[in-house]
Amino acid sequence: MKKNIILIGMPGVGKSTIGVVLAKVMGYQFVDADLVIQEKEGKLLCEIIEEVGAEGFIEVENRINSSICVEHAIIATGGSVVYGAEAMAHLREIGTILYLKLPYEELERRLCDIKGRGVVLKEGQTLRDLYEERGPLYEKYADVIVEEARLNVEQTIEKILELKERFQ
Repeated sequence: MKKNIILIGMPGVGKSTIGVVLAKVMGYQFVDADLVIQEKEGKLLCEIIEEVGAEGFIEVENRINSSICVEHAIIATGGSVVYGAEAMAHLREIGTILYLKLPYEELERRLCDIKGRGVVLKEGQTLRDLYEERGPLYEKYADVIVEEARLNVEQTIEKILELKERFQ
């Protein structure tokens, strides 16, 4: 039995929000990988991206996510975690990976300040480009895909708990 649940997906799908509530319901600890990165680097995500660029940030994220060592935790990752092969291999080893999948239109409605959130965008890349680029990566790494279309936080958590038998 794997000891952790790792949440992956686009920015704005609710990884952190769902992760906190799910951890409470399951009696697990909650780890926000983005906050771990900020703490270890001593900077906000947007500052790291500004300083080292998108590729540099992905290296930092990959290194730090590869070192997360917890048990009985819900781990909410940053949306760009899937660019780090070492981190994804490590996360798969320590837990079950759940992809929180949201249709593009719903995602677009949720996100306003994409840059201020510390989202890794390449020069000239749009949210739609990012969505289309990352979707196949999320699906590649996911042990379980949770379709969130038209679900609120509580309904998404109920769905995860229903699916739990598939991954524990």
